[in-house]
Amino acid sequence: MMYWDGNMGGWGYVLMVLSFVLFWGAVITALVLLARSTGAGSRRYESGAPGAPGTGPAEHMLAERFARGEIDETEYMARLTVLRRKA
Repeated sequence: MMYWDGNMGGWGYVLMVLSFVLFWGAVITALVLLARSTGAGSRRYESGAPGAPGTGPAEHMLAERFARGEIDETEYMARLTVLRRKA
């Protein structure tokens, strides 16, 4: 028969808090990693992905430059044609 008065002592409370933080940290980390591996961010530059302006990061950068006004429409179309011809 155990004679325990319910007092864990200082180290018992420290261990309990530490295990609580480690457990929930592991759960949150697992959820974040799962969301990153299955989320749209990992397929951002794939062909046909929703929201992707082209088939690769080069076309995406070209579209960003066009949107910022660094290049005009004729230069954008010319460069886009060259990029798509090489692919």
